[in-house]
Amino acid sequence: MRHSLRIAVLAASALLGAGGPAHAYPTKPVTIVVPFPAGSQTDMVARIAGAELERRLGKPFVVENKPGASGSIAAKYVADSAPDGSTLLLTTAAIQAMNKSLFKQPSYDPVKDFTPVAQIATTSMMLMTRPDFPANNVEELVALARKDGNAMSAGYGSSGAQIALALFQARAGTDVLAVPYKGIPNAVTDVIGKTITFTFVDVGNALRFQQGKQLKPLAIASAQRSRLAPSVPSLSESLKDYNITSWYGLVGPKAMPDGVAQALAQALQASLADAATVEKLAVAGVEPAYMPPAPFGKHIENEVDNWARLVQLARIEPQ
Repeated sequence: MRHSLRIAVLAASALLGAGGPAHAYPTKPVTIVVPFPAGSQTDMVARIAGAELERRLGKPFVVENKPGASGSIAAKYVADSAPDGSTLLLTTAAIQAMNKSLFKQPSYDPVKDFTPVAQIATTSMMLMTRPDFPANNVEELVALARKDGNAMSAGYGSSGAQIALALFQARAGTDVLAVPYKGIPNAVTDVIGKTITFTFVDVGNALRFQQGKQLKPLAIASAQRSRLAPSVPSLSESLKDYNITSWYGLVGPKAMPDGVAQALAQALQASLADAATVEKLAVAGVEPAYMPPAPFGKHIENEVDNWARLVQLARIEPQ
């Protein structure tokens, strides 16, 4: 393990060295732009990645939060930046795939306007309800919803959660009241306060709510169980073809030098093989899932189509 890490780090360093492909890499600090507020799961992943890149590449990496417009403000900012590697975007499935279908006139093209660097990690959401709610698994929740769906309600605090709820309703054949919120924390507050019945929560926060016994998880929205919560069943175990999996990755402006992207990718690959980094990501509620530039770029293209189908299923009208 140590030998392979050493090779990966030396390779990344060589790419940034004088005369290497990334010779034009700027000496000024590199900014990782985050499309969501400080303290969000995306922000946590960005800070972990930034610290690792700084440590391994010997250049300052700073995180800058530019929230707003479902991430479009940050994405557009990076797309319009100089393609020298000094400005990067910590992106997500929502930013790089979902927004294409959520907006009638997106301010950026998720494929054409960016240079893929690497996928970093994957994550999902948990379907959670209050501890004293009579359903203790998905089957019991579905049975109650089918019996008296009008008496139940579900909140969503993000586009991803909205789609997760819509897919749940479609697969379960239920019609509970869907309630929009400005953010997931707002929906959680109302589940705890018994205003709504259940909601979908990102894994990192879900684990904390579970440990604090404020909410109980009924299932995770991904196709398989998470290594972070192996006792929590996946929704696919109860509902056929259910899968809402998100991911985090790093991209730069289009036409960014290949050497820069490769150097960043190799440093990230080395970091994700480090047990300490994996543990930090686990605390943030995500699992390492490295993907190099070319496959990551293809994955983004496929995800644009995948989320378009899910948005259509959710009957979400583009804004």
